[in-house]
Amino acid sequence: MKAVHGYYLIRPEDLWWRPSNLMKIPNADFLERTGSENLGARLWRLPSGSASTLHKHIRAVEFYFVLEGVGRLRVGDETLTVPKYGGVLIGPDQLRQVFNDTDAEVLWLVVGAPEELEFLPDAKTKPDMSLIYPVDPKQLPKELAGVEWPPKD
Repeated sequence: MKAVHGYYLIRPEDLWWRPSNLMKIPNADFLERTGSENLGARLWRLPSGSASTLHKHIRAVEFYFVLEGVGRLRVGDETLTVPKYGGVLIGPDQLRQVFNDTDAEVLWLVVGAPEELEFLPDAKTKPDMSLIYPVDPKQLPKELAGVEWPPKD
């Protein structure tokens, strides 16, 4: 693990928003430009009727924090409702999925540590994706039954 020396200021205009690979959720990585190997932090903007991937982690513990809207999250077989400025801490072995079954967009901040080194651009080994996605990662929660997500290209 690389030590952090000094500090990095990241301004809103420095963020690069992109759609996630599998579910096309707009997100911006706060720490990728810093080279941090200790901590990950990302903003996720979930449109109404959308969901992120159903996943877990190898080592990373994640903290999910709602900045705007009312958050919905499934952890294992439980569905949680997280109010604005509320948060949930989730261990690496728990399947989780953020989703939005409300009419308004929801903005989440997700912070995780330690960074999963296998996902860094210069990683020497690639992760076993079945550890991250033990089930279909595009599976939607029951609350979004009948919704078609991700959008077709």
